[in-house]
Amino acid sequence: MEHTKITTLGELKKVGYESKSIKDELRDNLLEKIANREETFQGIWGYENSVIPELERAILSRHNINLLGLRGQAKTRLARLMIQLLDEWIPVVGGSEIHDDPLNPMSRYAIQLIEEKGDETPIEWLHRDERFYEKLATPDVTVADLIGDVDPIKAANLKLSYADDRVIHFGMIPRANRCIFVINELPDLQARIQVALFNILQEGDIQIRGFKLRLPLDLQFVFTANPEDYTNRGSIVTPLKDRIGSQILTHYPESIEIAKKITKQEAELDSRQSESIYVPEMAMDLLEQISFEARKSEYVDAKSGVSARMSITAFENLLSTAERRSIKAGSAKTAIRLSDFMGVIPSITGKIELVYEGEQEGAGSVAEILIEDSIKTLFADFFPKIDKLERKDAEGPYDDLVSWFFEGEGFELLDDDSDDEYQSKLDSVVPLQTLVREYQPTISREDSYFLKEFLLWGLVAHKKLSKQRFLEGYQFKDLYGSYIRGL
Repeated sequence: MEHTKITTLGELKKVGYESKSIKDELRDNLLEKIANREETFQGIWGYENSVIPELERAILSRHNINLLGLRGQAKTRLARLMIQLLDEWIPVVGGSEIHDDPLNPMSRYAIQLIEEKGDETPIEWLHRDERFYEKLATPDVTVADLIGDVDPIKAANLKLSYADDRVIHFGMIPRANRCIFVINELPDLQARIQVALFNILQEGDIQIRGFKLRLPLDLQFVFTANPEDYTNRGSIVTPLKDRIGSQILTHYPESIEIAKKITKQEAELDSRQSESIYVPEMAMDLLEQISFEARKSEYVDAKSGVSARMSITAFENLLSTAERRSIKAGSAKTAIRLSDFMGVIPSITGKIELVYEGEQEGAGSVAEILIEDSIKTLFADFFPKIDKLERKDAEGPYDDLVSWFFEGEGFELLDDDSDDEYQSKLDSVVPLQTLVREYQPTISREDSYFLKEFLLWGLVAHKKLSKQRFLEGYQFKDLYGSYIRGL
């Protein structure tokens, strides 16, 4: 439809326009996308066989929806993507505060305007991008904010009595008529405010300061909430739950591959970082594993969750750490090193809620423990597994490397080593090169240096070597040799 050419109610009737509720819009457009095998929620990974089918069924059932899940599970993103299922343009009565449908007006303003002008009633067109309203539930939200209140200034200017419903100033919900309305963190909304939503969800009328207006508002409600056993700020009152058609549980990525897709998609990188810093795939695996370790750590509060934002901000910090190092060394390009992961600690400490044991350890120490646990978990994917209990004097694949450190003084990797210095130091450890060739013979040269450092950190995590941090870098040594030689 050439919407720009239709400017009056008469022209709209002439082209045979038919009104449709927002829930029918969503339903019809979703059915069309499903029939055409089109992706319905683009950029959402890991929900293809769980959340998205349930969300599609809720839309087809014309339900109001509650997305229930821990933080950082794309709840709001899903709600915002629903606007792509709306018609691109819809007609509204010109000047209407609540987007009155020209064929089914409900506000006093629209009804009187159509009675006065008939087919010459002006029509405006509303794009789907303007049909999304969002409100974060906070304890200070009032009924007046959401539904409306009597406006004494309007009454004075129009010289109207307070008994006249034209003195009402509509709140966010009536103004979102024919739109998607999202209330984030619903349990934070005071119970008395939640009660005010009952009639809107079920009967379709609103009540303001004694006025009972029969406004059959046309809304698609989407609520988001954390599980009630986590939030101690409040809960969703039972009658409101009863009026929400579908409650859909969200979840965190179930595999590292999906988590990597999300991180790469959402990270906000400078193009110079992407061009000048090489990121081994193994480094991405390790980065995502940190979140998986945090979600099962005894130091982290599982009920609060570990947001996907942790991996995203950690990835941004990881690249910034390498970029800073590269600029200080005067290099145009560099690659991620495992020691760069110390730069992601601020991204971890700000994203996890610690239990008592974690508070005793300290946020920084817990972050280092999570990195070490991630290295231990991934170690067996690249090198022979190291058992906690080993037979005394039994030969192992790492004996030559451990002996190299036992017989020498260890060696240091400095934070500001140039790439040439860094690679030269790792190449000087001959048993390191032997192990990489034996167990990862197909690895590329540019990935091999990250793998060599990963092997050293892995042996430290498994108590085969020791690692000490000093102001300018790390020193790797054997566990007992230096002590024995000092006797």
